[in-house]
Amino acid sequence: MPGFGGDRDSLQPLADRIHADGRQAEVLTLPGDGTGDLLQQVSVLDKAVNDALRAGSPSVDIVGYSAGGVVARLWVADDAGAKKARRVITLGSPLHGTQLAAAGNALAPGACPTACQQLAPGSPILAPIGGAAGLPWLSIWTEDDQTVTPPDTARLPGAINLPLQQLCPGVRVSHEQLPTDSRVIALVLASLGQATLSAPAECPREGVS
Repeated sequence: MPGFGGDRDSLQPLADRIHADGRQAEVLTLPGDGTGDLLQQVSVLDKAVNDALRAGSPSVDIVGYSAGGVVARLWVADDAGAKKARRVITLGSPLHGTQLAAAGNALAPGACPTACQQLAPGSPILAPIGGAAGLPWLSIWTEDDQTVTPPDTARLPGAINLPLQQLCPGVRVSHEQLPTDSRVIALVLASLGQATLSAPAECPREGVS
């Protein structure tokens, strides 16, 4: 699931590595270039999952980048996603909103589209978001994030919560670099390959995925 703005290109390297690892991978195209109603994006995700299951996929994993992870959480809460997905991995996702969206809505409301408004902390769409709903869930974020603020808004009760610098002290990774960073890609691949999702024990070497 792409983030705000619906940029598919930034997720293609990750999708290519997942595919090279022997799994099918699809980067979804979001309506309204990813800036429209998050609930409409939930419908896109639900259809993609249902299509994959009907086509014979034994299971479906969701990887959500930035606002795409919020969409995954809404889907799990409102569309019985917990019964359809095997596990969820989110990357720099403002699961409880981002102050950047709140500032944009306050300072330039006309320039803050629907998804921007919904991503402000305390928005009606985010208020009901609880924990991981019993679903294996890995939430990775970077402490260098200046888009999702504060960065630990990505923390989700019941999930494996992993600030990248906790595992890889001293690394510098921006919000935009999360889906293309080789260490993050390696963590995603390792987590998809586990029979039972568990917290990573060590930092992958840079350039190894």
